[in-house]
Amino acid sequence: MNILLFTAQELSATGQLYVQDSRRQSHLANVIKPALGERLRVGQINGATGYAEVLTHTAEATLLQVKLTLPPIEPLPLKLLLAVPRPKMMRRILQTCATMGVSEITLLNSAKVEKSYWQTPFLQPQTIIDNLVLGLEQAGTTHLPQVNKAPLFKPFVEDQLALWAGQSTKLVAHPRDAQASPTASKQSITLAIGPEGGFTDYEVGKLQHQGFTSFSLGPRILRVETAVPVAIARLCAL
Repeated sequence: MNILLFTAQELSATGQLYVQDSRRQSHLANVIKPALGERLRVGQINGATGYAEVLTHTAEATLLQVKLTLPPIEPLPLKLLLAVPRPKMMRRILQTCATMGVSEITLLNSAKVEKSYWQTPFLQPQTIIDNLVLGLEQAGTTHLPQVNKAPLFKPFVEDQLALWAGQSTKLVAHPRDAQASPTASKQSITLAIGPEGGFTDYEVGKLQHQGFTSFSLGPRILRVETAVPVAIARLCAL
């Protein structure tokens, strides 16, 4: 935990934060072990960062006086259109997206996405948030990516994708008939990454009809959990 995150609702009118939930308090008690008066790095989710002075600390709870003095690190101008990955990969991918600063994610259905993937506990709203927060804590940032779900490929691509992607550069990681990876930039990007085995030709055609250009990440076949950070690092000026 490189930053202690909290919601706006947790902060009192006097700027005090009372931590007693099991995960954060366990980390404070067993890993950080702060002394009274010590300053900890803190941040408000989707808000500013700063420091907090330890007022009281026991194994059960910690009381902090918070001062938010720094603006948040801005997210990348990147939206990720991601075919729902294998459940065991979902947790790591969500954390990686938050750590790297993805601004928004839409989880998309695809012909190669098994129906059971949509039933995984990792897609429960609170579990999604919990994993995103873990990624933010690693990065020391506060922007919580918005996560949307599109369980029907064709209706979303035909009716909603253009509005969601806006005027961004639209790219789909797909090795066949693809251009080389563009150089990193600060322009707005919508990045589409398919499931294990990739999008079908039909799906790629639908994306191309919406203005997406296919690009390659190289000759090696990458797992989704590897392709996501590799593509983000190549396309965005981090």
